[in-house]
Amino acid sequence: MKLTIIATAVWALSFQAFSAVAEDAGWDQVPGILKRIAPPTFPAHNYVITDFGAQAGGPDCTTAIAAAIDDCAKKGGGHVVIPAGEFHTGAIHLKSNVDLHLEKDATLLFSADPKAYLPAVFTRFEGIECYNYSPLIYAYGEKNVAVSGEGTLDGQSDATTWLKWKGQKGGTQNQNVARKRLDDMNNNDVPVDQRRFGDGDYLRPNFIQFNHCQNVMVEGVHIRRSPMWEIHPLLCTNVVVRGVDIMSHGANNDGCDPESCRDVLIEKCTFDTGDDCIAIKSGRNDDGRRVGMPSVNLIVRDCTMRDGHAGTAIGSEISGSCSNVFVENCEMSSPNLVCALRLKSNAMRGGVLQNIYMRNCNVGLVKDSVLQIDFLYEEGPRGKYDPIARNVVMDHITVAQTPRVLNVRGFPAASITGVRILNSTFKQIKNPDVVLNADVKLVDCTTEKAE
Repeated sequence: MKLTIIATAVWALSFQAFSAVAEDAGWDQVPGILKRIAPPTFPAHNYVITDFGAQAGGPDCTTAIAAAIDDCAKKGGGHVVIPAGEFHTGAIHLKSNVDLHLEKDATLLFSADPKAYLPAVFTRFEGIECYNYSPLIYAYGEKNVAVSGEGTLDGQSDATTWLKWKGQKGGTQNQNVARKRLDDMNNNDVPVDQRRFGDGDYLRPNFIQFNHCQNVMVEGVHIRRSPMWEIHPLLCTNVVVRGVDIMSHGANNDGCDPESCRDVLIEKCTFDTGDDCIAIKSGRNDDGRRVGMPSVNLIVRDCTMRDGHAGTAIGSEISGSCSNVFVENCEMSSPNLVCALRLKSNAMRGGVLQNIYMRNCNVGLVKDSVLQIDFLYEEGPRGKYDPIARNVVMDHITVAQTPRVLNVRGFPAASITGVRILNSTFKQIKNPDVVLNADVKLVDCTTEKAE
């Protein structure tokens, strides 16, 4: 937990102080944020895994990849290279100053055997701290780490392996019992060291997780068949996710989930997912409030969103709050894309969601609405931590087809204020907007009903 204490001191932003932050300077902040964000750099030394015993199409290469990473880190850093070919592996743990680089036509095939991701590591499962299966690619407390290249990361997840753990009806191998046990531990303040999960608990690992890291990057790679969340920066500063192509349609297959992170840039990525394309988070319920790390200063630009619940979502594990999100110049369209922008929480999770901006986005088709704010999500008003959304601004959004513009659902004790949509065009509208217990305004917008 030492790193958590250090991060708290550096950020110096408690939940109470965060809640009192006034409206910010809007888009004028973006140049300053971008100036702080820089991808990590690495010495020009290559450590090719075949030099450490890995064989394309051969036996498991986990040991060879680990040896290459160790040698690279000991000698001051560089690039651990996956050459062209298919290589089988289990969990990969990165170290400081190491870039895991996949050359064109290289594929890492990750084992579907859960034992390949043991022993358990310190992580979060759906926003709750615990010890669980290692993410397929993992780093904890490291600086200057990356996954890059033109190759493919294939989690080999399907309905016969990881995905059946989601909890299909009638199944015996599913997460339901352990997930409830972990949730109860969170709500009852059980010490994190006692929250031990793994074999027989069926809590799926994330694909890539940088945990308590600084200066991290995921660039260029193709990600397929993830067990769960695909890219999960957790309690990180200075994060770049660039040019990544994600196609993974399993349950909870969020594309990128920056959680309790500061200074994040997500750009030029393509998301085709089974859940939110991008979901910004900050911990669930008491854990989010205890750790007290909001997600702050996140820029999303020039991305393409296809299938998914939302193009950009904030929540639902957002108990540590979120501020200063900037989304621009994105293309979104799919009959399975629920909405362009989504905020979700409830009175168990709470959180302050403020200063959220989206502009110059072209939306072809969405399934439900352009803007969705759902504070009736799951437990809804049943709790004592009423969520707050304020200063949410969408500007110059062009939508070719949407059932409705707004689906905003609050409750009297919650607060949804300063929600504005400006200078936007919405076509092929079939249904009336839904606005409950919220202050929402459309200014200088054009709406056209479907014939």
